[in-house]
Amino acid sequence: MLMKTPTQSLTEQLSARFGERIRNRLLAPGARLPSVRQCAEQHGVSPSTVVAAYDQLLAQGLVEARKNRGFFVREMTAGLAERAAPEDAVPAAAEGALGNWTTAHWFAARGAGRGPSRGAPPVNATALIRGMFHKVSDKPQPGMGVFPPAWLESTFMPAAVRKVTSTRSLQDFSLQYGEPLGDTGLRRVLAKKLATLNVQAAPEQIITTVGATHALDIVSRTLLRPGDPVMVEEPGWAVEFARLAALGMRILPVPRRADGPDLEVMAKYCEAYQPKLYVSVSVFHNPTSYCLSPGSAHRILQLANQHNFHVVEDDTYSHIAPEHATRLTALDGLQRTIYVSGFAKILAPNWRIGFMAAPTALVEQMLDTKLLATLTTPALLEKALALCIEQGQLRRHAERIRTRLDAARARSVKLALGAGCTFAAEPVGLFGWVETGVDTDALAQRMLDEGYLLAPGALFHAERQPSTLMRINFATTQDAAFWKTFERVRAEQGR
Repeated sequence: MLMKTPTQSLTEQLSARFGERIRNRLLAPGARLPSVRQCAEQHGVSPSTVVAAYDQLLAQGLVEARKNRGFFVREMTAGLAERAAPEDAVPAAAEGALGNWTTAHWFAARGAGRGPSRGAPPVNATALIRGMFHKVSDKPQPGMGVFPPAWLESTFMPAAVRKVTSTRSLQDFSLQYGEPLGDTGLRRVLAKKLATLNVQAAPEQIITTVGATHALDIVSRTLLRPGDPVMVEEPGWAVEFARLAALGMRILPVPRRADGPDLEVMAKYCEAYQPKLYVSVSVFHNPTSYCLSPGSAHRILQLANQHNFHVVEDDTYSHIAPEHATRLTALDGLQRTIYVSGFAKILAPNWRIGFMAAPTALVEQMLDTKLLATLTTPALLEKALALCIEQGQLRRHAERIRTRLDAARARSVKLALGAGCTFAAEPVGLFGWVETGVDTDALAQRMLDEGYLLAPGALFHAERQPSTLMRINFATTQDAAFWKTFERVRAEQGR
């Protein structure tokens, strides 16, 4: 509830609250504000106060009013709303090739240059990321994509840094650039670690990066040019949609099923667009936690060979996944596939150490792209990480995390079911894909008032669209207080 103060009216308080969330991207462009009646009830103010607050947001250029639809968060780029492009028709050739695949996905495939009525993935995607740095409250955050800091605390990482700096001159790390491919010792231990996943890669095929996202960016900038079509999984990680769209690529969303991508849609895309790349999270897919089946993996590789495209496999969750899980790079032997992973999820997000394993023929091209962006990567933390892996400390740490996650998942699933939710995918891995029965964009706004940052389903689609699904982090949703608040807010939203 808002309370009038001598220095700020209720209208100013309400306007300031929404304005701060919009500027911090906690309310993404395209998000619909609550109706005047709903907002008045939620904040305990009169409808006229809400109208006045929304008018202030309009005057500030933060929202736009759409006739008979309500108020929506505007794009932050000045004037973009006024420059909305007219609706384009789906070309007859594409319509015939794609069959019943929706017109909305044709617009998603158009890539850059879309009008705001079709969403703005490059901005929407950063809403959760900004939320990670903009502290909503001290409560566990269900929408987070990482383990809680307390889970990642260790003594072996600082000890490894001390050991590395005590055995070598600091000049080795600070007064000259590191090796272009990355620290030799780390690349050697990574090659051994990949072998346990049946991914055969020589140290010379491995390039270290500033996190896994940097590795994905190197792949895109090396293999693609603006306008190139790229197949991505949907639902999928919005940052990947946004990154590719920002580079000017044509995004081709492929529905992700329990056993892998919709192969029929992939085949039709191949015939209609001749894509250059397919981006996949084969193991513990985000947000569904699905794992790729061997049959689907073989068919994907057949399509890649037949239609001459590369596959980049993002194995970000490898540390909490079974070693025997099906990986495209293991079956392909790094011929058309590129393997990407990192350590932010399991070890230390701020160390920013990732890596990629590429076909021998592509290594020099990938390395050139890395050098143009970052020159080299910091050797100190790479050497410390190599020590943690060599001494088995990372393996034991990951085992402890997996055991703790299994227990947390069991508690979270029980609480979610008790709150009247269902799971749209089997609850495994770090994330749950939860059916709530209500619009989760609207629910996310309400939950912000309660101090919780949600991950609504709309964020995981190439084209922002209403969704009743949300992604939860099993490690941060064990608290019964969250689910009680969720039940109450959902019931209020349904009235």
